[in-house]
Amino acid sequence: MQPPLDEARRDTAEDTQWSRPQCQAWTGALLLGTCLLYCARASVPVCTVAMSQDFGWNKKEAGIVLSSFFWGYCLTQVVGGHLGDRIGGEKVIVLSASAWGSITAATPLLAHLGGAHLVCMTLSRVLMGLLQGVYFPALTSLLSQKVRESERAFTYSTVGAGSQIGTLLTGVVGSALLEWHSWQSVFYFSGSLTLLWAWYVHRYLLREKDLVLALGVLVRGLPVSRHSKVPWRQLFRKPSVWAAVFSQLCSACSFFILLSWLPTFFQETFPHAKGWVFNVVPWLVAIPASVFSGFLSDHLICQGYRPIVVRKFMQVMGLGLSGIFALCLGHTSSFFESVVFASASIGLQTFNHSGISVNIQDLAPSCAGFLFGVANTAGAVAGVVGVCLGGYLIETTGSWTYLFNLVAVTSNLGLCTFLVFGQAQRVDLSPAREDL
Repeated sequence: MQPPLDEARRDTAEDTQWSRPQCQAWTGALLLGTCLLYCARASVPVCTVAMSQDFGWNKKEAGIVLSSFFWGYCLTQVVGGHLGDRIGGEKVIVLSASAWGSITAATPLLAHLGGAHLVCMTLSRVLMGLLQGVYFPALTSLLSQKVRESERAFTYSTVGAGSQIGTLLTGVVGSALLEWHSWQSVFYFSGSLTLLWAWYVHRYLLREKDLVLALGVLVRGLPVSRHSKVPWRQLFRKPSVWAAVFSQLCSACSFFILLSWLPTFFQETFPHAKGWVFNVVPWLVAIPASVFSGFLSDHLICQGYRPIVVRKFMQVMGLGLSGIFALCLGHTSSFFESVVFASASIGLQTFNHSGISVNIQDLAPSCAGFLFGVANTAGAVAGVVGVCLGGYLIETTGSWTYLFNLVAVTSNLGLCTFLVFGQAQRVDLSPAREDL
């Protein structure tokens, strides 16, 4: 029998969930927000060549600017999740978007401050990483509290599709702006759109007094949520929690390796191929794949399948099958087959949105933001290590096969762990007698 406190938590959660019109409005807004997040994030990679020419950066210096984003990104994952659980994920998202949008729009000015262009750009990218690092943990916290369990996978995967849309949008629009205007216009474009989006959400979806209250909480450090205390010991005693964290780590590591090295693989292996094909097609495939995975997941649950069975099936697709297609990339010399394998691997990885990412919300909806922050921090660090290790393997062996073997091994380690230890029962409902 559940303690009265646990029953009260469940009743409160049901009362605060979005209605269908609210859910539709927020899903559209968050899809656009995720798109703009990646527009701002991808602005520097798109403009790197032009900026290097203006400022005289070499490859090493350009690499410092590009990698500095992740220095900040790794540091605020847990903070963003905890703040989302505490004051509301939607408030954290709007406040951080206002800040990163302002920094993006001001980047051309920051880059020309004084003569230390490299230092200024590096610091601005670190700050950008700090501000964007709170987004996905806060998003996870928000959806776990506001969306019904039977609709979470579709909502999360639809919102997650914004990452592919944003990457494509910046690639297409950014390339046009670079050709017609200057690299500065790319930052003005993404920064101004982000600020416009933040204003819209604040004006039409958020109550102003809630945002003011959230700002007051951040300034004074006062608790708002009755459930803001994280049951640390209880969470991390559960094998299912460690399975979710480790699987998220493996998923992020595999994704970052492919994201970082696929363009170089195609350029070196197929030097005469059209760049827009291998830079665009995999991400075009990933957009409908992400939405379909969420629809399929929720449909299976509505048909009566247990949530954990559905989550594990999604991970078989997102880690297992995706890893197999990545493995195939290292054993073909055909450009067409390589594009097909890369598209399949990237597209299937979006099934993770309906697997691990939603499983974290299953396990601990009251502190899902915190738990996702822990998992995503581990994933970001593992991703950086994986990218460096992949470069070492390519350099020492002279073969791309070892890189794709690394992706396959990492993915299947995460899959096996989740299949054995993964569960969907809540672990944040404490016995009344247990001291948390």
